[in-house]
Amino acid sequence: MTRIVSGTHGGRKLEVPDTGTRPTSERVREALFSRLESWDEVDGARVIDVFAGSGALGLEARSRGAALVTLVDSAPKAARVMRGNVTKNRFDNVQVVQADAAKFTSIHDYTLALLDPPYDIDMEYLERVLIHLQEFLADDALVALELSARTPEPAWPEGYVRESERKWGETRVWFLTFSANAGSVEA
Repeated sequence: MTRIVSGTHGGRKLEVPDTGTRPTSERVREALFSRLESWDEVDGARVIDVFAGSGALGLEARSRGAALVTLVDSAPKAARVMRGNVTKNRFDNVQVVQADAAKFTSIHDYTLALLDPPYDIDMEYLERVLIHLQEFLADDALVALELSARTPEPAWPEGYVRESERKWGETRVWFLTFSANAGSVEA
């Protein structure tokens, strides 16, 4: 069972597509959001959840005070499940977009991007997604990218600065800052 960990919707259950997704574990979501909240990155944030699956990461952000959330996934089944989770749990200011992660469009400048792609994602495709995402990120936006702990560190496109990384069990999350004036460097 997947549920919202904390915030105004804490404890509410989320449906998960029966195939094609790997929801972030509750333990990792709790650790991730504890970190993000300690950096004051969630309350009032404009959040995009890319490769959203059930929408658990984005809906967790909304429950914890994000101002608005956009959930993006290419799978029709995932989009249906996310719409159901939004409706059933009475989330407001949440938009579901069924689109390819390298081709979606948005009217927002996001301050926080959460990416939880399949662990076997093609790294060239991931790089295209990160480059495309820049069009919709506010300057100094924080990006949290979740991959398998066994996945080598991706090559970061120009504009991203790796701030840190954290490993929780089989999951590793890289934290990046986006700046239109930055090259691809490590902090």
